Amino acid sequence: MSSERSFRGPRLPVGTQVVLRETSADLTGVRVQRGATGRVVDYDVTADDYLVDLTDGRRLRSPRGRLALRKAYQRQLAVGDDQPALAGPELVARHTIYAAVVGSRAFGLATEESDTDLRGVYAAPASAFWSLVKPPPHVDGPEPEQFSWEVERFCELALKANPNLLEVLHSGDVRVLTPIGEELLELRPAFLSQLTYQTYSGYVLSQFKKLEADLRQHGQPRWKHVMHLLRLLLNGRDLLRHGRLVLDVGEHRDRLLAVRRGELSWPEVEAWRLTLHGALDEALRDSPLPAAPDAARVDAWLRSVRARSARQTLLSGGTGEAR
Repeated sequence: MSSERSFRGPRLPVGTQVVLRETSADLTGVRVQRGATGRVVDYDVTADDYLVDLTDGRRLRSPRGRLALRKAYQRQLAVGDDQPALAGPELVARHTIYAAVVGSRAFGLATEESDTDLRGVYAAPASAFWSLVKPPPHVDGPEPEQFSWEVERFCELALKANPNLLEVLHSGDVRVLTPIGEELLELRPAFLSQLTYQTYSGYVLSQFKKLEADLRQHGQPRWKHVMHLLRLLLNGRDLLRHGRLVLDVGEHRDRLLAVRRGELSWPEVEAWRLTLHGALDEALRDSPLPAAPDAARVDAWLRSVRARSARQTLLSGGTGEAR
């Protein structure tokens, strides 16, 4: 398999500004220089390549591996190719402090077709931030269905009550746990707050508007997505009520799976959603959660992690690994 075909990453949306990594040819066979810029106008699933409109009006097709995001390409040239940068997979392999299973298997909604979704947190060594080339805030992979956040980005999102991050912290199926990871888990109460109401309720409401558009255009929504939105409201309601996040849906499993199979009508689904939104409102009024998360506590811990990593780096003369 050629290098450009073996490249894997999120699919580039239409309109993305890109730069050619190497010399190529347009659709008429005329040479296009390395560094030429353009915009993505289409993606061919069969050929696994992109159709790109160049700034001079020509078009070409290119595999993902020959395209760079314009901003990233400019930064690479400005910083210099000789600057060392830790690769995402290396960061995940060497510096993961915590990883757990999320998704349907964590929610008690798994079927025979369900994937095992793994989400993790890595603490990049302090020395990685001393370079012009910073470590990535997140890494997709290296295994299928795996995604990881750098600990600073993870904390930032979790303090905003991002459901995806809170679910990682409260998974019952932990696969990696280092001493630093144990410290992160001890901080779980610091991330919980009444911001849950805005993030959970607001996200579900916005997504249901999109699902209603799907219903009008295609005759049915994406039922699996509908199921997980209702599950999110259930989780949010219970979190606000009791001050703790339990992912397993328990007694609601059968009804949620019936939603996934499309066995409930849209009016039934909408009625359930409205009932859950009302329960969310009620739970907020008497919630034991604080109005805001304990950002100061989380910040102090993050500073401690960075300081310990820096000391380890200076003492060892190496990269300094937070474990």
